[in-house]
Amino acid sequence: MSKEELEKLANAKKKWKETTLAEHQKKHPERQDEFVSVSSRPIARLYTPLDIPDFDYMRDLGFPSEYPFTRGVQPTMYRGRLWTMRQFAGMGTAEESNKRYKFLLANGQTGLSVAFHLPTIFGRDSDHPYSLGEVGKLGVAIDSLKDMEILFDGIPLDKVTTSMTINAPASILLAMYMVAAQKQGVPSDRIGGTIQNDILKEYMAQKSWIFPPEPSMRLITDIMEYATKNIPRWNTISISGYHIREAGSTAAQELAFTLANGMEYVRAGIAAGLDVDAFAPRLSFFFNAHNDIFEEVAKYRAARRIWAREMKETFGAKKTRSLWMRFHTQTAGCSLTAQQPMVNIVRTAYQALAAVLGGTQSLHTNSMDEALCLPTEEAVRVALRTQQVLAFESGVVNTIDPLAGSYYIEALTNELEEEAYKYFDRFESMGGVIPAIEKGYPQKEIAEASYRYQREIETKKRTIVGVNDFVLEGEDITIPVLKIDPEIERKQSERTQKLRKERDNRKVKDALDGLRKASEGTENMMPHIVNAVKAYATVGEICDVWREVFGEWDEPKIF
Repeated sequence: MSKEELEKLANAKKKWKETTLAEHQKKHPERQDEFVSVSSRPIARLYTPLDIPDFDYMRDLGFPSEYPFTRGVQPTMYRGRLWTMRQFAGMGTAEESNKRYKFLLANGQTGLSVAFHLPTIFGRDSDHPYSLGEVGKLGVAIDSLKDMEILFDGIPLDKVTTSMTINAPASILLAMYMVAAQKQGVPSDRIGGTIQNDILKEYMAQKSWIFPPEPSMRLITDIMEYATKNIPRWNTISISGYHIREAGSTAAQELAFTLANGMEYVRAGIAAGLDVDAFAPRLSFFFNAHNDIFEEVAKYRAARRIWAREMKETFGAKKTRSLWMRFHTQTAGCSLTAQQPMVNIVRTAYQALAAVLGGTQSLHTNSMDEALCLPTEEAVRVALRTQQVLAFESGVVNTIDPLAGSYYIEALTNELEEEAYKYFDRFESMGGVIPAIEKGYPQKEIAEASYRYQREIETKKRTIVGVNDFVLEGEDITIPVLKIDPEIERKQSERTQKLRKERDNRKVKDALDGLRKASEGTENMMPHIVNAVKAYATVGEICDVWREVFGEWDEPKIF
């Protein structure tokens, strides 16, 4: 709008506020003094063109699959292809998780997503003393290539894509998956999927690191180089805001910290001598979908626009696919309540709606019972059906970016983008993301945001249905709860010990010695990891080599 039109609108809005609104509020005052988003962002009563006075369609929106990609990365989005329905799953032994994957695929899931148990995440085998009491509890136990072979037995790895939520030992699990596929007769250039492999967000939020930042970043660039040449369809990093949000961040912090981490990985790849257009197309992202539908949609749109701009203008990427932000979304686990768990189905549905309205490429919907246990088959089926109802019944797939042009959405998208750049400036003033992490800056920001949110709940400034309002007195939670058999720990430990006795331990020693030598030097470590995996070296044995060479990282203390 022209300056004259905006002035005319401002006068009209002022008149409306002083007459129509004022008269109404005398009898019907608003329910509260201030309305805020999930992130405690103040929300105005009304949005008009005055809130986006400099809006330029081609600069700020453009068309789908064209710069700046605000409206999506594919020309037809869901009219051409639905998002991948990828339910996160894993429990107990590889055999049990294999059964769950086949159940999900039979019920219409279109991609697999592996949850590993804590010992694997921390680079320990199931028979290690530190693993006691944790084997198979929060994910599947994978100690060796043997377990990976069982995990995907009967699942054609050239026909499904697999996401693996693994970070510090990501290189090992990728090697295991690749070799397991080869044993199925599937060559490496035909497998597709993603490893999370996002160690910077571990230091910031999820805390499942092993090694210090410098060698961890080296492992990541080694994976980038190796996968570009050998596993071209593989996404080498899923740069994750999900866990940053789960730790208590605001939407703006999730957006800013995730993209700052992504840009740090790009810098690392370039510093390692890689061509940005060789590895950038295989970078992907992973976001949270929280309860505030409009804030989440604006977050995804701002993320695409920022990433495209930075890849083009800062890093000089030339390929269109290098500018794309492709992302997976998971509904907010931190929003699920143990109280009245059936209500979680409703929360998850609205969060999934936000992800789809925001243009996600794949989606996981949490199950209603996840505040209590690993999900039962029935709970998982309902969560998957939630996506299928969205896809086939709701109509949200019929047009691209349907909220574009909303004064509220566009203003919110701009606000989130501005906040993200303020965080980028703070990181830069500290010398970059890693120095900021070493100072504890993002960790402190997340902790303070989490504290504010919890205080809002405790003081009833924020309502959580079933928790601090609409409470059922004497509630009896009677839904089925999945329990992991404690015998799994003994069986998995025995399997791993049996493997160590039966394998060719000379090959294992030679492979680990080769890995140690490469790790001490500058050679790419991935070929040596693959050799160790093929010899059936375990996750713990490989990580122990790096513990000796690289050491372990201690987080800075923040008060």
